[in-house]
Amino acid sequence: MKLHELKPAEGSRKERKRVGRGIGSGTGKTAGKGHKGQNARSGGGVRPGFEGGQMPIFRRLPKRGFTNPTRKEYAIVNLETLNRFDEGVEVTPELLIESGIVSNEKDGIKILGEGTIEKKLTVKAHKFSASAKEAIEAAGGTTEVV
Repeated sequence: MKLHELKPAEGSRKERKRVGRGIGSGTGKTAGKGHKGQNARSGGGVRPGFEGGQMPIFRRLPKRGFTNPTRKEYAIVNLETLNRFDEGVEVTPELLIESGIVSNEKDGIKILGEGTIEKKLTVKAHKFSASAKEAIEAAGGTTEVV
């Protein structure tokens, strides 16, 4: 097979249906909408979730709980991940993003105490778990809330 012989697989490319373009197009006259009725009208059809007047499922089911609109979601970094930095480095949110540890900062960065830390680091983040703070300080490092 050569480059000029390439072509798409059979049935993978489909022509779009040009509706209401005359009788010869195959979708002339009623344009594939049948004769009269709600769905034949412009703007016709029912809204999403409408069940023909039956009580819709989203109204039949009980509603529970609460979604906090001002909820903060933090990007999580575990202690063991910080071992890749050299001794004495100041670990900032910018450095974590730059090094690819955090891809989406969300509402901030939280350091969790999963794993162990062997290096003395200055860690700056938006939040720390109690165990993470304890472990960083035990290793001789410092923590700073940004």
